Amino acid sequence: MSAFDSQALIRSLPEEPGVYRMLDAEGRVLYVGKAKALKKRVASYFRKSDLSPRIRLMVAQVAAVEVTVTRSEAEALLLENNLIKRLAPKYNILFRDDKSYPYIVLTADASPRIAFHRGPFEKGARYFGPFPNAQAVRESIQLLQRIFLLRTCDDTVFQNRSRPCLLHQIGRCSAPCVGFVSPEDYAASVRLAELFLGGRHGEVIDRLTAAMQAEAGQLRFEKAAALRDQIRSLQKVLHRQYVESARDEDVDIVVVAAARGQIVVNHAMVRGGRHLGDKAHFPQNAQDSSEEEALSAFLEQHYSGHPAPPRVLLNLEPQAGSEQALAGLAGHAVALQRPRREKERAWLAMAEHNARLALDARAMTSASAAGRLERLRQALGIAEPLHRIECFDISHTLGEATVASCVVCAEGAMKKGEYRRYNIGGITPGDDYAAMRQALERRYEKVAAGEGVRPDLILIDGGKGQVAAARAILAEAGLADIPAVGVAKGEGRKPGLESLLLPGTDAPLQLAADDPALHLVQQIRDEAHRFAIAGHRAQRARARTRSSLDDVPGIGPARRRRLLAQFGGLQGVRAATLEDLCRVEGVSRKLAEAIYNHLH
Repeated sequence: MSAFDSQALIRSLPEEPGVYRMLDAEGRVLYVGKAKALKKRVASYFRKSDLSPRIRLMVAQVAAVEVTVTRSEAEALLLENNLIKRLAPKYNILFRDDKSYPYIVLTADASPRIAFHRGPFEKGARYFGPFPNAQAVRESIQLLQRIFLLRTCDDTVFQNRSRPCLLHQIGRCSAPCVGFVSPEDYAASVRLAELFLGGRHGEVIDRLTAAMQAEAGQLRFEKAAALRDQIRSLQKVLHRQYVESARDEDVDIVVVAAARGQIVVNHAMVRGGRHLGDKAHFPQNAQDSSEEEALSAFLEQHYSGHPAPPRVLLNLEPQAGSEQALAGLAGHAVALQRPRREKERAWLAMAEHNARLALDARAMTSASAAGRLERLRQALGIAEPLHRIECFDISHTLGEATVASCVVCAEGAMKKGEYRRYNIGGITPGDDYAAMRQALERRYEKVAAGEGVRPDLILIDGGKGQVAAARAILAEAGLADIPAVGVAKGEGRKPGLESLLLPGTDAPLQLAADDPALHLVQQIRDEAHRFAIAGHRAQRARARTRSSLDDVPGIGPARRRRLLAQFGGLQGVRAATLEDLCRVEGVSRKLAEAIYNHLH
């Protein structure tokens, strides 16, 4: 490949917003970035002399730069984050794409339901959030239940009730399912809950107060007393709030902290003046990165997928242009500020304290994981450090639906994104040795070819036969130097009595029940067992629910449902004539003949 000519590239770039991708000589994406002016931003990498060591190393590997021009910086920010999430470039600071932030939803039903929600939004429903954690959502739902008496039951339960449920009896629901509250009154309660979730607490109290006075004026004192109790409950909750704004406002607090080579971004949320808690985010690929770089990466990546509030409090100065980019995404002005009032400084101090606690907890967890790995290495007599452990298990029922699982433990932590299942076929049912051989062949053929990730230790959930099968496959693949250790169950399968079958020795190794190395092995083995059983049960369930109609070409789920509904089941389909089959919607004469011939 010819030498990379950075100056020729810079001359060809436009002074427009867009996204640039830096590639190495093999075409792998090293870095994805956005720019308000592509020419100026890309040129800075090749003309500046004060680049950080990390960025200097990246620039030395650049063999090509690709650019995509966008209409605005906000569009560039969205495209940049989509590419970062899809490509996971080596030199981008990556925050986990946390789409699992919980929300509160008010459904679009005639009698709306209030519920906990994760995942995509449905048309017509109203969503409030995001909340930093599930506990904050559940506490808010309980509060709204207690004050506004909204239903939380599923639609199937709601539509089939003939009498009120327990929640009505304990004063947590107004029972719209059986008409104990009029549609107008229930809609008014839903509207007040919406106002409350929107942070308009004062307006809610004012409306309840006006309604209470109106009821009292009409001499309906029982209703007035109920409204009075609602107001008191609401005021009590607001007064009990630990950190509360003097105004009903929405604010995020984002702080960055670093210690012992780790960076954390702590994100706290204030909605309607109520502090809802915080969440710590640990980025990937952040080695040698500054706290300012981590903060910028979080703001861009997080707010590209979640709505930004009007104000975000920071403990560091943001990069130039960040406010405009976030405003373009949010559709309203977004102020990135340092705290100005005492309450805001209290929020920031609390977020910084929690960030330091998260770093301390991460360090303790890492130290514990490293200690267990080192103890396991010593117990097994392995010379090299253990970074990656893979464990296999086989699950079946009398040979039916055999599934092999492979789970991965890297640096002492389970990596669920790297787990794999293998559906085993072409073997004698119940032959666990053949199943293990097939699973390992499929797992390590790429590793043998230099494509996959090589483990430092392989655990086999089984006895000498499974371990011997595993070692034979590894020897055939040229991977005999990877230790393969069996985990044999103890007497009565009692935890703590497991023995380890080591390579090169017939005597099993029995670790003490309180040995950290044994605890690590048990954790990994149990996870492999759980993952295998889950896959096996899914396979078996599919086999149980499979219809012989599925084997007929041209019969999909919709046509199968219509056939079974028309004739009352498979026996009815089998008894039907060709003319009967042709009368079913979507079944032609040719398909009817295929169905008839298949069943007879």
